[in-house]
Formats: sequence, structure tokens, C-alpha cells
Amino acid sequence: MHSWFWLKLYLLTIPVFFAIDMIWLGYVARSFYKEQLHALLSPQVNWTAALLFYAFYIGGILFFAVRPGLEAGSLARTCLLGGLFGFITYATYDLTNLATLRDWPVLVTVVDIGWGTVLCTLVSGAAFLIGTWLLKG
Repeated sequence: MHSWFWLKLYLLTIPVFFAIDMIWLGYVARSFYKEQLHALLSPQVNWTAALLFYAFYIGGILFFAVRPGLEAGSLARTCLLGGLFGFITYATYDLTNLATLRDWPVLVTVVDIGWGTVLCTLVSGAAFLIGTWLLKG
């Protein structure tokens, strides 16, 4: 698989990630995070930091989950690796916050780690299917 393949896959994975994450953040869990983290939330989103996170994170999903899954030809492997990537990365963030920030809620830690696992499983699986489609075309 050449670099053009990965660039196309990356660009096609961006809207998938955003669609899934925005449904969660904008609708499903919006009030949950506001209720749990109201004292910690900034009134304005730092879009530069957010977009950098998304750019790196999507690259991480492709590198650590989708690439080995495509090489193995296995959607199940891709989803497993994606779920593990999401679990580990979200656990790193949430457990660090729990360890270092005053009043960081345990409930947010549990919910957020679960969400990261689901998000990365879904995005990895979708990217695998997109990658398979690209390879056939």
C-alpha cells in the first residue's frame, strides 16, 4: 500500500470520526459532561488544540489499528486493535486527570474510557471497510 492510499484513507476517515464523535459530544453526552465538569470547562473551545488532537488521533488509529488489520485482512483484528487503542489512550487521559486534578469525577473517567473504546472500535472498523473498498478500486 503506497502513500496515496494512506492519504486517501486518512482523508476519508476524518468525516467518519467527526460524525461519530460529534453525535456523542453534541447530543448523547452533552449534558453529562456539562454537569460533571462544569467548573473545569472552558467557555470557549480551543479549536487549534482540538484540531491538532483529531489530526494526530486519527493518524494513530490508522497506524496502530487499521494498518495491521488491513495487512492481516481482518476486520475483527482491526476492531480489536482499535478498541485497545481507544481504551489505552482514553485511560491515559482520564486516569492522569483523576490522579492530578482536584475534583475530577470518577464517573467521567469510567464513561469516557468506555466511550474512547467504542469510538475507536467503530472508526477503525469503518476505516478498514473504506480501505478495503479503496484497495478494490
